[in-house]
Amino acid sequence: MKFIHLTDTHVIGEGTLYGQDPAARLRAAVASINREHGDADFVVLTGDMTHWGDAAAYERFSREIEQLNMPAHLMVGNHDDTAAFGAAFPEIPRDENGFVQSSFETQFGRFLLLDTKDPESHAGAYCPARQAWLDRELDQTDGSIFLFMHHPPFKIGIAAMDQIMLPDAKTFYDVIAPHKARIRHLFFGHVHRAIFGNWRGISHSCMRGLNHQVALDLNGTVDRIRANCEPPAYGVVMLSDDQVTVHLHAFADRSEQFFL
Repeated sequence: MKFIHLTDTHVIGEGTLYGQDPAARLRAAVASINREHGDADFVVLTGDMTHWGDAAAYERFSREIEQLNMPAHLMVGNHDDTAAFGAAFPEIPRDENGFVQSSFETQFGRFLLLDTKDPESHAGAYCPARQAWLDRELDQTDGSIFLFMHHPPFKIGIAAMDQIMLPDAKTFYDVIAPHKARIRHLFFGHVHRAIFGNWRGISHSCMRGLNHQVALDLNGTVDRIRANCEPPAYGVVMLSDDQVTVHLHAFADRSEQFFL
């Protein structure tokens, strides 16, 4: 099975953001997905659909994402506004407390899409109500599990981003720990970098954003996020019974291809 991991599109209503047009970047990504990976089953977008969370941005985002030739599962991030998102996408499922989190079955396991947004901070949150939903979903799932969230529940080594990770990571881990053997991979966004690794025995990956990236600044301070305009990318994920393979596709790269 193949699916696409897209994240941090940061669309705005009009104009440019950090010298780039995020809606045009999203349009190019959608065209690339349709053209090169039209056999993918679906797209999962792990949050920050918009930059300011305003209605005009969601309208523009909607026009671009609707061009996909496959279903898109949308999640909220710290730059999103849950109410404005709900007005633009009323069909997106929520849990019993109104959080934008849901689950669905695939041939290789259950996909759990989590809502880590804190309306008061750019850091994440996973409150007891959301934990209860996740605990119930995990208990009701017998097979493999794939987790999707915006904020990482661990430090990635960039000080300013580690200040706005998921702060209640221990309680989050306590919920998933009894099921760890069945969690095949954790996908996240927020960091605007390609990151691959392992956290407490759980493999994980993150993709670049589409408009701007966080620079690899491992000696920076906690109060400034150094950024750049490295090429945008999305993830092409291949699943089988015994393997999870995540390819980073820098779809805007125009370097010449040749045969070795």
